[in-house]
Amino acid sequence: MPDQAPGRPSRAQRQRRIIDRVVEQGFASVAELVEDAGVSVMTIHRDLDDLAGRGLLRRVHGGVSALPTGVFESSSEFRMQRQVEAKDALARTALGFVEPGMSVLLDDSTTALALARLLPSVGALTVITNYRQVLEVLMDQDEVSVIMLGGAYSRTHDSFIGAPDASGLATYAVDVSFQSTSTIDDVRAYHQEQELVLMKRAMIESGERSVLMIDGSKVGRRSLHRFAELSEFSDLVVTPDVPAPMRETMAEHVRLHVTDGM
Repeated sequence: MPDQAPGRPSRAQRQRRIIDRVVEQGFASVAELVEDAGVSVMTIHRDLDDLAGRGLLRRVHGGVSALPTGVFESSSEFRMQRQVEAKDALARTALGFVEPGMSVLLDDSTTALALARLLPSVGALTVITNYRQVLEVLMDQDEVSVIMLGGAYSRTHDSFIGAPDASGLATYAVDVSFQSTSTIDDVRAYHQEQELVLMKRAMIESGERSVLMIDGSKVGRRSLHRFAELSEFSDLVVTPDVPAPMRETMAEHVRLHVTDGM
């Protein structure tokens, strides 16, 4: 079966359809991707190898996945489609911590990206980030100065990742830093990747006020690496679907804020 017969999508179009399908479903089998694209099994395997090599999807037995695990983080593209209303609610609450003239640090979470979209309403700000998507949102805002942190570019995260001293992160002291992470329990935050843990810890230390934003889908689970105790943050913002007993325990360790809605 040829890669591209007349009327069939190009390789780039086919891979875009694969990404869209997996992002929507979380997982797709090789068989359904072959049927959807109308190409050979070998062609789909080449597409999946390419997409996995670029960090956009993850090869698993029988197909490809975008879902996170305790060891693997999902791609930025997948995360942007998940829990959108919850992230918007977290961003609206977090916006209340920002005042004109502040310096603000945003990590490469899609929750921080939701906050970035609201920041132009505040007025003059300096925003420091390692997330390319934040730059895309703020680069044309006249009152917002954007500083990009350095490091090696990660296609999976669409961000620049490096040791705090090498990325420039260690040189900054900001008014407030905003982060999210992969999972938390009622006393501690976790993440799958050690390199990102190092950056995230430095982000806590860089902020006079450090804010962790978490929706209910991430609560009550663990990932491979311990990131930080909740008590190391000044504030924790959660959505109302976090169980009340967990919120009570969290509030013993950090200043807790619950969003009005989702």
